Amino acid sequence: MSDFLLELRSEEIPARMQAGARAELEKLFRREMEAAGVDFGDITIWSTPRRLALITRGLPDATQPVSSEEKGPPVGAPDQAVDGFCRKQGVSRDDLEVRDVKGRETYFAVKNIPGRATKDLLAEAIPAIIRDFSWPKSMRWGEASLSTESLRWVRPLSGIVALLGEELVECEVHGVTSGWVTLGHRFHHSGDITIGSADDYAEKLRACHVIVDHEERQDIVRSAAAKVAADAGLKLVEDEGLVIENAGLTEWPVPLLGRFDEDFLDVPPEVIQLTARVNQKYFVCEDSAGKLANAFVCTANIEAADGGAAIVDGNRKVLAARLSDARFFWELDQKTPLREHAKKLERITFHEKLGTVADKVDRVAKLAAWLTSDARAPNGDHNMARQAAELSKSDLVTEMVGEFPELQGLMGGYYAEKEGLPQEVADAIRDHYKPVGQDDEVPTAPLTVAVSLADKLDNLFSFFNIDILPTGSKDPFALRRAALGYLRLVQANGLELSLEQAAQAWGGLGQAKLGTRVAEFLSDRLAVQMREEGVRHDYIAASREWQGHTDARTDRIEARARALAEFLSTDNGTNLLAGYKRAANILKKEDWRGIEGEIARTGEEDPLALVDDPDMKAVIDAKMSERHARELSYTPEPAEKALIEALDAAEPRASQAIEKEDFATAMSALASLRAPIDAFFEEVTVNDPDEDKRASRLDLLARFRAAVHNVADFSKIEG
Repeated sequence: MSDFLLELRSEEIPARMQAGARAELEKLFRREMEAAGVDFGDITIWSTPRRLALITRGLPDATQPVSSEEKGPPVGAPDQAVDGFCRKQGVSRDDLEVRDVKGRETYFAVKNIPGRATKDLLAEAIPAIIRDFSWPKSMRWGEASLSTESLRWVRPLSGIVALLGEELVECEVHGVTSGWVTLGHRFHHSGDITIGSADDYAEKLRACHVIVDHEERQDIVRSAAAKVAADAGLKLVEDEGLVIENAGLTEWPVPLLGRFDEDFLDVPPEVIQLTARVNQKYFVCEDSAGKLANAFVCTANIEAADGGAAIVDGNRKVLAARLSDARFFWELDQKTPLREHAKKLERITFHEKLGTVADKVDRVAKLAAWLTSDARAPNGDHNMARQAAELSKSDLVTEMVGEFPELQGLMGGYYAEKEGLPQEVADAIRDHYKPVGQDDEVPTAPLTVAVSLADKLDNLFSFFNIDILPTGSKDPFALRRAALGYLRLVQANGLELSLEQAAQAWGGLGQAKLGTRVAEFLSDRLAVQMREEGVRHDYIAASREWQGHTDARTDRIEARARALAEFLSTDNGTNLLAGYKRAANILKKEDWRGIEGEIARTGEEDPLALVDDPDMKAVIDAKMSERHARELSYTPEPAEKALIEALDAAEPRASQAIEKEDFATAMSALASLRAPIDAFFEEVTVNDPDEDKRASRLDLLARFRAAVHNVADFSKIEG
């Protein structure tokens, strides 16, 4: 058994590609070994800007002989089928054996693969790995690059170290031959480094100022950057993405603290941080009060003789130039009021079927004003809501957002403050995109909530109205994100908002069905969200119906689903569900549709319309009361009488609770039916030979089913 080392050395590998390259190297190595039937131990993959390294423990010195056979087509099959089988198995026709299978001669491919030295196997595998390596971007180089068949690599491949134990695995790729020799740090070490085996690889490179383990470099960047900030009485602003990127840019990371002119602190802190981060890969620091300090931490790739003073000074000058640009944009943008900026939105297309961004702003402003006035969800000043919405997209045409699109909304808030607009308006402009993701802060200020809701609802209504919906994994207009943002806003602020009414406020009285469509989409997203919390999707489905049609309020769907989940976790709930399903099955078998069916049979109403028309509820209730008031033509059995009395008590309690949207109390009322329905099924014969008894008992089951349905659609519950 031996350990194997492979190092692929090249010019600088971009930091953003290194994680993917490590995964690709492991995948391709596993492919080659598994195809050859070679067992191996742990794999370690490392990366630096100039190399990828793989170490595998416990490779056998030789592969085991392998014998296999595969059944093929019968003799006499078309030549195309036989040739295809041969190609798949890697054999020729002469290698095929003919055997009898149930009286029919059949071809078999029998392969006896002898064992071979693992070193020889690796010599073939390494070129295959390098040739098949996939990079997000790659290049060809040298004279061979004139041919499209030449090797492609992220940067010119310059060296290969391939050692099995202490033996060289000889191979050649694109003129680069394998050897024992690698290179150390570009500045701290000159000359070759001879590697003896996988065991001394990391330590020999460390002695030459190369830390090959990327995770160790990340730890150094993380801790040393925090230390140099702390030594200056500051606190490093943590940024794990920047830690990984700096580790990917250096082989010997040395974090250094620098200072920039305090005058730049007049620029918003987010601008300074983005300028430092995006353009220069620097960390920023805060003072003891939590405010941005005029300090940055850069990561050098060298231990300088002067302690890094010259490096820090050079980086300071570069950062100063960047910050000067940012300050120029900041001051230039303020010379134009947001109202004037907003006029430029007429030149930006939002969508070819939906007009310009200015058109979108008009729709959002109208909806935001309606939300705070007529809908009162949330309460607020509708004039200020309209003002905030009208200015919410103005910063899209500013110089600062043109440079840093991540700052949209935020910069609008800053410019609104500088302009002297009310703080509530500035806050609404700043935060109206929130929440962007699952972990993002959810606004609670009424004005901000109104503009944020209006913005997200406009996206949903607009694209649903032109039938552009998410499909599968495709969601180019981020409608799922808008849906999640809407749900989190409603949940965090306890809002009761009908999407049918909102759709009519958005697009006119004929848009109620649009609101229903969006409500269905939102309830699907709600089901996904709640499933992650452990609430079953069928509980959402059972809670969607409200007074005969799909509920347009997601808050009410969620409340019913949670109450239903809690109820069905009890013995009363599970047993009542079983009783419901038994009653429903009997009624289905007998084609007994209860009062709804009676109305349909008498021609008073189409039975399908009964489901969709809430006004028919009064007709059904009246007939149900009339039916219940009639005296039975026989003396009911005790269990039958007990169920009638239980329904008489439970139905009004449940109905009153439902009207108040007190779903827990409604479920509690249903719980009182559990024992009576169990006893009814145990003691009463539904299909009695007496027609009056049979009809009355089927009506009683229909009444029981209707009482349960009034709380939730138990037919949608699985199991």
